[in-house]
Amino acid sequence: MFAKGQTVIGYMEQLAPKHLAEEWDNVGLQLGSLQKEITGVLVALDVNDSIVDEAIAQHCNLIIAHHAVIFKPIKGILTDTPMGRLYEKLIKNDIAVYISHTNLDVAEGGMNDWMAEALGIEDGAPIKDIHTEQLSKLVVFVPKDHHQKVLDAILNAGAGWIGNYSHCSFNIEGYGTFMPHEGTDPYIGKQGKLERAEEIRIETIVPQGIRNKVVQAMLKAHPYEEVAYDLYSMDLKGRSLGLGRVGKLKQPVTLGEFVETVKSGLDVDSVRVVGDLNRPVRKAAVMGGSGAKYYSSAIFKGADVLVTGDIDYHTAQDAHLAGIALIDPGHNAEKIMKGKVAEFLAAKLAEHKYGTAVHASQVNTEPFHFL
Repeated sequence: MFAKGQTVIGYMEQLAPKHLAEEWDNVGLQLGSLQKEITGVLVALDVNDSIVDEAIAQHCNLIIAHHAVIFKPIKGILTDTPMGRLYEKLIKNDIAVYISHTNLDVAEGGMNDWMAEALGIEDGAPIKDIHTEQLSKLVVFVPKDHHQKVLDAILNAGAGWIGNYSHCSFNIEGYGTFMPHEGTDPYIGKQGKLERAEEIRIETIVPQGIRNKVVQAMLKAHPYEEVAYDLYSMDLKGRSLGLGRVGKLKQPVTLGEFVETVKSGLDVDSVRVVGDLNRPVRKAAVMGGSGAKYYSSAIFKGADVLVTGDIDYHTAQDAHLAGIALIDPGHNAEKIMKGKVAEFLAAKLAEHKYGTAVHASQVNTEPFHFL
């Protein structure tokens, strides 16, 4: 049995919720339809002609990519232009394209965490906070005999985190009153008779990104036909999520030694370096893509070096003057996402016994040759 398109994307958005994307970004479904069975998923960094050919060869009718195939608004699709031909090939082969970009960068367990892990950066925190999680208080009233079942459903869906403490809730015993009327099928009581039932009030914290998931899990586990529950917005904020990661290395190294870690960890043959190769590096920062403009934020967080792509000449001069080293492994270093996303989706699909195949693209979309 193949998974539906919306099911596959539902799993993807568990990893990288769309609301984490920056306002200027264009994420989500960009071409095609998800209202179909997905025979195969190809995970790619970019979408170009070679990637589409690979998707066709692998019998994939969904491409999940990091970089947009449509970024700026288009006024028309002319099939005698390179991009027009690309869109035409995708449409004719019924291949949908879904983009997960800055939301994947920001997400916990996403792009920048993968890069930080590859470089040996421990306990990485965002270089630049851009999103603070909104929290809600969920309150639900449950009959005593279903209390544990409903509580487990809520907490297992991800509610109840306060800092590094999980499964946080408050539970109060009391009595609920209600009168079932004509057309009802009450779990407790009879039509036309006022009922007084022993119930437990459950209170817990729910982050915005999983609110619907938690509510659906609660409703599914609850025995009542009409469930009494409330969701309150809270002034208390949740985790701060953001771009890049900065943290300590397991042990100090020289910049030159760290360069070799970057090359092996991010699977690149060469890098550009700003700074004295003999200087010590104790705390390092990394940002996928083009993150050079955040070098001041990295300095503020105590970083000795920032690893990021697409560093321009004048930014390199300014950063050197400010005292931070830079390592540029190229924008293509984000290719680390291909295997990681493919692994995540394959596990989710296998868990639910879907036959949809997931492939990490083997095509190298690096546009540069290094001679």
